Amino acid sequence: MENEKAIVVFSGGQDSTTCLFWAKEQFKAVETVTFDYGQKHKLEIECAKEIAEDLGVKHHILDMSLLHQLAPNALTREAIEVVDGDGTELPNTFVPGRNLLFLSFAGVLAKQVGAKHLVTGVSETDFSGYPDCRDSFIKSLNVTLNLAMDEEFIINTPLMRLDKREVWALSDELGVMNLIREKTLTCYNGIKADGCGECPACKLRNNGLEQYLRNKGEE
Repeated sequence: MENEKAIVVFSGGQDSTTCLFWAKEQFKAVETVTFDYGQKHKLEIECAKEIAEDLGVKHHILDMSLLHQLAPNALTREAIEVVDGDGTELPNTFVPGRNLLFLSFAGVLAKQVGAKHLVTGVSETDFSGYPDCRDSFIKSLNVTLNLAMDEEFIINTPLMRLDKREVWALSDELGVMNLIREKTLTCYNGIKADGCGECPACKLRNNGLEQYLRNKGEE
């Protein structure tokens, strides 16, 4: 794969940044794409832009404002407070169709720039119940994209079977754990690095970090 090109779906968060560094080791050429879908915290886009610039990676920002119009939720509306799911329904941070649209447009971009591989940080281990983070969805979409564009894209999901502790472990193996801890934005309340510590995304991220550091200290 070292002689091939990849597009990384890149939000500037922990998972997609880990995927970016993974992709840089796997492929000869890497570009990133960030989607502006009217998310409340524009700092997310700025984080992605900053990291891509620091790495000298070409960074595409695509307008997906229609998603903001069609899918009001806690990530796109100031008036909607973030509430975690109760196990019987999806959390209100779920954006219907987001990964479907993001990966579809990433595929269109990949065709234009001559990239065969798409990379996304979805995981069905720590995924908040989001249906579009499941392996079955990714495999289905991969087939659909290839049929739709008569291409042979490969959607890579390096985090699919990893929990957050294991994602931190991977970033450490890649030598970028401190960078990811300090420069990424995962927090639903728009606070960079370790975040607010209270929202579901922060709890997942920080619990995983604590578990990894504790296990690392015991080795």
